[in-house]
Amino acid sequence: MPKMKTKKSAAKRFRVRAGGSIKRGQAFKRHILTKKTTKNKRHLRGAVQVHESDVVSVRAMMPYA
Repeated sequence: MPKMKTKKSAAKRFRVRAGGSIKRGQAFKRHILTKKTTKNKRHLRGAVQVHESDVVSVRAMMPYA
């Protein structure tokens, strides 16, 4: 039986935590930062959990995670 392939784009964007939840980086913090408020940029720091409606599709993209 051939191995299933991991979607490499998903593997670069998501990590599975020890408890099984999936973390992701925040969007909207790459460029055009001058017009965004300091409070907005501060809240975009750090990683957040993938929403439960998207977990099934993310797990399908990473079968061995």
